[in-house]
Amino acid sequence: MGLRRAAVIGGGVGGLAAAVGLRRHGWEVTVFERSAALPEVGTGLGIWPDAMEALDRLGVGGAARRVGRRQPDGALRKPDGTLIAALGANSVHLLTRPALLGVLADALPAGVVRFGTPAGLAECDEYDLVVGADGIHSAVRGELFDAEIRTSGATGWRGTVDFPVATGGETWGKGVKFGLTPQADGRTNWYAMGDDLSHFADWHDPIPRILASASDVLRHELLHLAPLRRYVSGTVALIGDAAHAMTPDLGQGACQAIIDGTVLAECLTGDVEAGLREYDRVRRPVTQRLAARSLQLNRLARVRRLTRARDACLRLALTLALRRRARTEPWSADLEPDELAG
Repeated sequence: MGLRRAAVIGGGVGGLAAAVGLRRHGWEVTVFERSAALPEVGTGLGIWPDAMEALDRLGVGGAARRVGRRQPDGALRKPDGTLIAALGANSVHLLTRPALLGVLADALPAGVVRFGTPAGLAECDEYDLVVGADGIHSAVRGELFDAEIRTSGATGWRGTVDFPVATGGETWGKGVKFGLTPQADGRTNWYAMGDDLSHFADWHDPIPRILASASDVLRHELLHLAPLRRYVSGTVALIGDAAHAMTPDLGQGACQAIIDGTVLAECLTGDVEAGLREYDRVRRPVTQRLAARSLQLNRLARVRRLTRARDACLRLALTLALRRRARTEPWSADLEPDELAG
């Protein structure tokens, strides 16, 4: 078998993971990235154990651990600070998006990533494989499939403040929620779901302090992708948000993009089309199930009536999940009992 060439369109988390994996399996890879350089700032990511194990298979797990930190156990609370349930998320590793992208980019030789170079299928017709890793508004997907981008009906906010918090977690109110995550550099990543940040002004500490210190706040509509019938077409594969963009409620977007890229590379050690069929068989059911459950959790968080009953159900579900996880470590985000705890 001669040298095989792959084009990866999109140099985000999934695209770089795929590039690292493909090179480890003997492919010559070119990554086309429209941005001029890697980002220098960005919010925090929680990397769950199955995604960290995928980074280990890519040979970069150690580097990722060094630039991040273990997430301290968090809690789910009511707006007055009353505990609903412990989240027990200390198996999650925290690092910023720029740090993760830097770790993946450092595993690639200079010149593999072509910054400031957008590309489509027409520019990549001489490659043996094309990986569409260009996000929820994927141009690659648009050339191959009819896909519907849907709104969840919710508005998201996020940012970073320059002071630490002891623990992370989420606080749920009537139709709104607020979350915070410690970062390895002593700062705090925060996010919220609601029409207006004024919803959270009288919530428990440190939420008002965080909002008072927040700058460069990002506001965006929370979108998701309708399920695709397949992730591959000919010698083209979709990964990450291009394949299964989901609401952020499970915190699985980056994790699943890492796993997509890793599994895709591992499937492509032989015949390309057979390998792509295997990738689709393995990854599509898992990611679409997670996307559906993330949307369910989003809708649950937006409940405005019977919130006491909702919170009681959350308490029971999280307690049972923690007990089950204690008996089944190591665990995977593919296991249903842990999905809500995500």
